[in-house]
Amino acid sequence: MVKVEPRLESSQWMMWLSPFIAITLTLALSSLLFVWLDVSPVRAFEVFVIMPFEDSYNLGELLVKSTPLMLCAVGLALCYRANIWNIGAEGQLLIGAVAASAVAISATDQSGPLALVLAIGAGVAAGAGWAAIPTLLYRRFHTNIILTTIMLNYVGLYILLWAVHGPLRDPQGFGFPESVMFADAVMLSPLFESGRASMAIVIAIGIALLAGFALFRTLPGYQLRVLGEAKAAAKYAGFSEKKLVWGVMLLAGALAGFAGAAEVTGPIGQLIPSVSPGYGYAAIIVAYLGRLNPISVVIAALFMGVLYMGSDLAQIELGLPTAVTGLFQGTLLFFLLACDFLINYRLVMVKPLFARTQTNPIDNQGAA
Repeated sequence: MVKVEPRLESSQWMMWLSPFIAITLTLALSSLLFVWLDVSPVRAFEVFVIMPFEDSYNLGELLVKSTPLMLCAVGLALCYRANIWNIGAEGQLLIGAVAASAVAISATDQSGPLALVLAIGAGVAAGAGWAAIPTLLYRRFHTNIILTTIMLNYVGLYILLWAVHGPLRDPQGFGFPESVMFADAVMLSPLFESGRASMAIVIAIGIALLAGFALFRTLPGYQLRVLGEAKAAAKYAGFSEKKLVWGVMLLAGALAGFAGAAEVTGPIGQLIPSVSPGYGYAAIIVAYLGRLNPISVVIAALFMGVLYMGSDLAQIELGLPTAVTGLFQGTLLFFLLACDFLINYRLVMVKPLFARTQTNPIDNQGAA
């Protein structure tokens, strides 16, 4: 019989090494998958890992895919640090994109910089407002925040579909579910002369650094960490759980909303149904891959962006489906959680509680 018991002390080195162990195991299992698909693993890893860095265009696309992952993952990392299981970054991102688009479609080429500020601000406010719904339900009615945030993801998706099929649809778009192309005045500045990367990636990195500083070098960050590690201790110390929960949830929603606004006012340039290929869900993996440290999330987001970019290239170069990216993400999350579990717990072999004991026949004869 196997029993699971917590370790007396977890290795901090292993906690930081576990993402690399999980990545190694994911690559090993992926090699078997490529062999089964009759694809050379060496060629596959070349496409997935090396080609995204081969030229400026691919590098720009890598940054495009890393930006929303980074923004969403920073907010989720802060939530998880406080032991608040927010799964709603996807819906908050979509609502942010819809709100920003509703403002951006009215801008013209003669509009000033204020139009861009209003569009981004609308996306940020909408994302924070969308996060406020499950927070209110959690604080007022003690609902399960995991379930409410997940359900609101689907509500956000259908609001997006309603918007692109209804009030925000391009009247001259021949019935296609998409908005008009936004004016240049409401578009984020490009990062390079060629490619679609925008200044949003610079802002995202700056936000991650500020969040890391706030988490480890300020009193609110300390209160947040104490709340997540020992709720009773935080209450005893007089920390306001209400303010911390509301603050971290609204911040996470605002960052996800900014990610959605940056997508439609940056690389996409309009509102479309596929504004997010699941960035909000992938950000959960990014947050854990970064050890719930906003600074480490920057590297983790770039790595996940490589997988997204590699998946696009694999379709062209190897004829592989986009589902391969989802398989990578799921496998990586599984191995990451398994490593963390074995770091904090150990498996112990114990005897069954009602095991039959064997008696010595010689002792029985002596007793007779």
